[in-house]
Amino acid sequence: MGILPLVLSTLVGGSDVGPAYGRVQTVLGPVEPWQLGPTLTHEHVLVDFVGADRVSPERYDADEVFRTMLPYLASLKDAGIETLVECTPDYLGRDVGLLKRLSLASGVRLVTNTGLYKDPYLPAWAHVASAEELALHWIEEARSGIGPERIRPGFIKIAANEGELVDVQRRIVRAAALASKATGLPIAAHTTQGTSALQELDILADVGCPASHLIVVHSDAEPDEALRFRVASRGAWLSYDGIRKENAGERVEQVRRAFARYPDQLLISQDAGWYNVGQPGGGDIVPWDWLPRAFVPMLRDAGLSEADVRRLLVVNPARAFAIRRPVARP
Repeated sequence: MGILPLVLSTLVGGSDVGPAYGRVQTVLGPVEPWQLGPTLTHEHVLVDFVGADRVSPERYDADEVFRTMLPYLASLKDAGIETLVECTPDYLGRDVGLLKRLSLASGVRLVTNTGLYKDPYLPAWAHVASAEELALHWIEEARSGIGPERIRPGFIKIAANEGELVDVQRRIVRAAALASKATGLPIAAHTTQGTSALQELDILADVGCPASHLIVVHSDAEPDEALRFRVASRGAWLSYDGIRKENAGERVEQVRRAFARYPDQLLISQDAGWYNVGQPGGGDIVPWDWLPRAFVPMLRDAGLSEADVRRLLVVNPARAFAIRRPVARP
């Protein structure tokens, strides 16, 4: 056994530190899954699209961001949503200290992540690191926390390029699978095409990471519904998170049909927000409270029961983001 696999195997053990198995890790600490309450599973508070070589907390005033985004979280809380999964990864503007401040002030639970995105938001070292080296970094963040406050992530955020996965993204997917096996953290993969999602599932299978660890983010961007359902049939979560006012009628029908086929593997969200670094005042911010205030009533009008809505907003997020026990090594 080489040194990196040996280190990976030793990091799996130990119950005194690291991920809180069976619970969900928020920026304020672990909670029981049932404590999440109604949850939006793919949103953003802050994003900086300047690129990995220039991204820095010095590019924005964290106090201004706090003042700007707090009312949106307060309105979301007033609309009945208790937890928001914040999906901005490292090198794209992840700021866990800001998220902690906002969570404390708003009363909304926030969940942050470890992982990496895709070019041009990848640091140079990601192009030369092995999957095992990437995984070690993410496992360390999961076990020891991020930043000076040692805030632990609740999931692994990655991305897939469109079409055939390029080498760096294949290594990132493999690293996520290794880290998920070692920590039990779920993987949320920005994936806009079903063919890419199937490739991700092949990599997870090769590593021995259960398909149920994978949340296929932006599943609703794939135009072929049969291909979406093929992904779900292999055990992955479908995340219909491109739900907006302008496409609400179409998305209601998509959610209704997916829920009829895979009621226990479907998540809904908006991919909304956010404070866009570099734009005056954060740019055009899309409120998060539209989904619970407007879209949920549309789902009820389409025939979903209160129990169905609860499954989508409460039960499924709790199951998707509960930290699993590490997968035993073969």
